Amino acid sequence: MTMVRSLDYRRASGLAAALLGTTILAGQPVYAQATSAPARSPARAATPAPAKAVPAITPPAPGEAAMPITTLTVVGSQRLEPDTILSYVKLRVGQPYTQTAADQALKDLFATELFADAQVRNDNGNVVIQVKENPVVNRIILEGNKRIKDEKILPEIKVSPRQIFTRSKVRADVARIIELYKRQGRFAATVEPKMVSLEQNRVDIVFEITEGPKSKVRQINIIGNEKFSDGDLRGEMVTKQARFTRLFSSGTSYDPDRMAFDQQKLRQFYLTEGYADFRVVSGVAELTPDKKDFIITYVVEEGERYKFGDVKVDSQLRDFDGETLAKQLPMKKGDWYNAKMVEDTIEKLNETAGAFGYAFADVRPDYDRSKDDLTMGVTFQIQEAPRVYVEKIDVNGNTLTQDKVVRREFRIAEGDAFNSLQVKRSTNRIKSLGYFQEKFEVEQKPGSAPDRIILEANVEEKPTGELQLSAGFSSIESFIFQASVQQRNFRGRGQTIGLSGSYSRYSKSIETSFTEPYVFDKNVSASVSIYRRDYNSFNFANSDRRTTYEQATTGIQFRAGVPLTEYLTAVGSYTLNYDDISLDRNQFYTDRVSAGNFRCDPLLAGRYLCEAIGKRTSSIVGLSLIYDTLDNRVRPSRGLLATVSTDFAGLGGSVKYARLRANAARYWPVGGGFIFSISGEGGVIKSLDNSGNAALGIDDVRLTDRFYLGEPQMRGFDIRGIGPRVIRKFYNDANGNGVNEDGEFSADRNDWTDDALGGKYYYQARAELEIPLGSGARELGLRPSIFADVGAVWGVRRPLTDDFKSDQFIPSRDANGIPQYTVICNGAATLVSSANGAPASDPSCVASGDGVTAAGSTIPAYREFFLGNTWKPRLAIGIGVNWNSPFGPFRIDFSKVILKQEGDDPKTFTFNVGTQF
Repeated sequence: MTMVRSLDYRRASGLAAALLGTTILAGQPVYAQATSAPARSPARAATPAPAKAVPAITPPAPGEAAMPITTLTVVGSQRLEPDTILSYVKLRVGQPYTQTAADQALKDLFATELFADAQVRNDNGNVVIQVKENPVVNRIILEGNKRIKDEKILPEIKVSPRQIFTRSKVRADVARIIELYKRQGRFAATVEPKMVSLEQNRVDIVFEITEGPKSKVRQINIIGNEKFSDGDLRGEMVTKQARFTRLFSSGTSYDPDRMAFDQQKLRQFYLTEGYADFRVVSGVAELTPDKKDFIITYVVEEGERYKFGDVKVDSQLRDFDGETLAKQLPMKKGDWYNAKMVEDTIEKLNETAGAFGYAFADVRPDYDRSKDDLTMGVTFQIQEAPRVYVEKIDVNGNTLTQDKVVRREFRIAEGDAFNSLQVKRSTNRIKSLGYFQEKFEVEQKPGSAPDRIILEANVEEKPTGELQLSAGFSSIESFIFQASVQQRNFRGRGQTIGLSGSYSRYSKSIETSFTEPYVFDKNVSASVSIYRRDYNSFNFANSDRRTTYEQATTGIQFRAGVPLTEYLTAVGSYTLNYDDISLDRNQFYTDRVSAGNFRCDPLLAGRYLCEAIGKRTSSIVGLSLIYDTLDNRVRPSRGLLATVSTDFAGLGGSVKYARLRANAARYWPVGGGFIFSISGEGGVIKSLDNSGNAALGIDDVRLTDRFYLGEPQMRGFDIRGIGPRVIRKFYNDANGNGVNEDGEFSADRNDWTDDALGGKYYYQARAELEIPLGSGARELGLRPSIFADVGAVWGVRRPLTDDFKSDQFIPSRDANGIPQYTVICNGAATLVSSANGAPASDPSCVASGDGVTAAGSTIPAYREFFLGNTWKPRLAIGIGVNWNSPFGPFRIDFSKVILKQEGDDPKTFTFNVGTQF
């Protein structure tokens, strides 16, 4: 190696730095430099000459007799004993000294890799071996690595502190670092090793890394394909051509392993299309001269297309009739041959055999290929196997979770006949707990006898506690804070305990809950939750935010569940709520209708708010039937979840109604990692008393008991953004200056009063496709999806608004159609024409003795509109991303509303974030 002086290494300023070897490029072979002894080592270029000159060895003249060695001395050793160094060479006192012997001694010394330099001198038989020992490594330093962190590179480096430095080890380490960058697709990466000399014959080894750009796949060429286009075949490959549209794709980088996998994907594709003779002749990847891109070329032979010939089942198991099974197979004679269908059939036959207790049944396909008529006959051979019984069930790897929590999810017990369907169901139930790794499987191992099997649940626990925090600030809500903490495996017993709370200027809530899935170790679940929720609704008047009604709900709920079958569960519940709904007397109470009798004024609050005032108790009994075949309740990929629930309020309390709701969701894996799901739900509520009044526009189902729809159930719309509502639009001025095309109202929705009324009927459906990403994105926990949401809520009785011009509701325009202002003074409301502009406030107006204060306040003229009371669907489409971020689960959605009705409140962007512990 050539020694050079380095001035770049600041931490060793003034010290000599030596380049340990020629720069090694990614993708090029590493050549070791051979040095023929006794030539001087390259390291001597930086080694000062001895103070006293010693004559070099002079070869004897031709014919001259070799001089015997009288003395043998070692000079320059520091750590090694002289006798140890002499043991490495064959020179001995009394032996003749020759040039050949000296050369061999140097070769032997350098072969030990312990010395940076060595010389042999002969002074009339006095032989001196002068050595310079290789230094000791002080520390290893990496510079320039950004894409691969130190903790991934250092384990690959074999040279370590306190070891003897050797050039061969450093060369090998350089090659290992280069290999790491190759795996990331950075074939232009270079590594330059340097040595910084320190006192006491120590060195620091510095690997200066130039990472270079990631090598992309510029082009994929396919030669020999006639039946399918290049685009069709590239679509089957994991590796993709680098294009601007794939800027964030990990599949555009070159990977030799991925290239081999792509050849398998090509073969699988052709085999599913009937081309049984297909083969990839060659696959070559060429690196461009600038080392930035690769060009991949595949040469293929498609061959002829085959059809299925005779398809048979030859069973040696007594419980299986071959002819009967053959009739149930998905492939028929004359169909195009499909290798994937054959594989799926083998798996199905194995599952069927397992369901009858044959755990180790061996199903093998026997092919009969005819090139004359291009047919592929298949005979499925089911080999004889003994019935198997479960000898033992082992649970391993659980450090927190108790064994019984896992064992009680098994649908098969020790001593039972083996059943593969029950084992698969057990696997899904353990996955659904959410306590363990996602790719959990119950392993099957041979037992102590041929008819015995051992089932092992090798679990890997993951955090089951969840802490969700969100905070924000808005001009309307001011500071917003929400927090919840939940432990889904409390004390390792499978219990769930949670506490949640929220706070903002207009809403507060707190709730605690506890769930025991197996009461007294019986298959009965029970839960209880206690909560308090305070909600202040609001609207605007003259662009000022004001509270409309306040609802305080205190309640407790008990639930108990009993499984009726393996997949069907009945859940009963009892809920007791105490609601106190009130309006601000200063804003909404007057004696306009009856002098001296202050009450809610519909002119100020709206009839739909006045009717909600009061204190009431709700005693609700509920029953739900739940049908669940999901493979995983946390992240389902297949199965059905359906629920029908009824609630009856009236077993005591002041509220009486019956409510019916139903929902269902179905999941399918559709290949390639895609998961498609559809879900739907709907409900109806019916009052059981006569609290309504059609003449006054009062519905018999109270405002707080109705259905509402919007975020988060319907993405694309704001909270309660769908359904019946009363919108109060204010007149700008008498002349219509600066208003919209109607010449009457403010066009800014933020200036309107928007009160959602809910409905007595609703439906909602969703279709969603989860899109798989590359391995890198999967490791980050990214799961994007596209979705379509549709729904509606309707059926509320039309409330009394100023459109009726009734005696109970004074209109906000006079007989000439001129807008009026409402002036409130001491609880009395007076209408004043706005023909001359807004009336001035009267500071002399003071509070009356009843505590109702409205000191000369005025309400701008307005008009109310009842909108959205229709069953017609609202539709939104969009894309969302779930991300298991370092901060916790994160969900973001972008939506576009396709169908909406007048009055609906769309919303394009939503997100939510939490964390886990």
